Amino acid sequence: MLNKMNPWKKDQNPASFQDRVLHIKEHEVPSHVAIIMDGNGRWAKKRALPRVAGHHEGMKVVRKITKLANELGVKTLTVYAFSTENWKRPKMEVDFLMKLPEEFLGTFLPELIEENVRVEMIGYMDKLPEHTKRAVGKAMEDTKNNTGLVLNFALNYGSRGEIIDSVKRVIDDVKNGKMAESELTEEVFSSYLMTKDLDDPDLLIRTSGEIRLSNFMLWQLAYTEFWFTDVLWPDFDEEHFVEAIEAFQGRQRRFGGV
Repeated sequence: MLNKMNPWKKDQNPASFQDRVLHIKEHEVPSHVAIIMDGNGRWAKKRALPRVAGHHEGMKVVRKITKLANELGVKTLTVYAFSTENWKRPKMEVDFLMKLPEEFLGTFLPELIEENVRVEMIGYMDKLPEHTKRAVGKAMEDTKNNTGLVLNFALNYGSRGEIIDSVKRVIDDVKNGKMAESELTEEVFSSYLMTKDLDDPDLLIRTSGEIRLSNFMLWQLAYTEFWFTDVLWPDFDEEHFVEAIEAFQGRQRRFGGV
């Protein structure tokens, strides 16, 4: 595990969980937290269950972490729900994953509205099944006026495709005289990405022990702090999330400076 020693961990300090939450809120909280939710299949396999059981259990974790992130003052929580490469998985598993947004949002949307959470999505929505598009679209419409945490689903998302599509739009705008080539800056290019209305992530969490980005927000993660854990996503709980935030708060971010 690559996270730093945490002075507030249970075995090092008797502070209660709520004390730790209060302590976090007194310091700089990451504005945007992104999570690669990995390990659902392995969690199920360890229990001799079908892989879809792990995905279903992982859905419940999204609810818990969303509520805590909102309480802590996180502005945006992006969860990597389905990548453009995940279509290669067995059809039964893909079909189940495409039904999860409908189940999750159908069950928890009233709670998200009550919590003032706004639902957003990045990814290629046009390639999703109709029932998935309807569920996500309804959640986005029903929460569009909420002013709290943005729960951003990366669904059918792939960063290389996002970057290539953005480059093509830049080229078209230059060709059509909408922008001069000399006007292209990092900030301008960022405005062509799917995340144009979001700040770049301050903290990336990846579960399950894998240490890679898996085609996730390659441009946006340039100066993001990474936190990896061996914990499988269905076992990830509020205390693990607090531990990740505490590790973030213990780091000095230089953004290339001294």
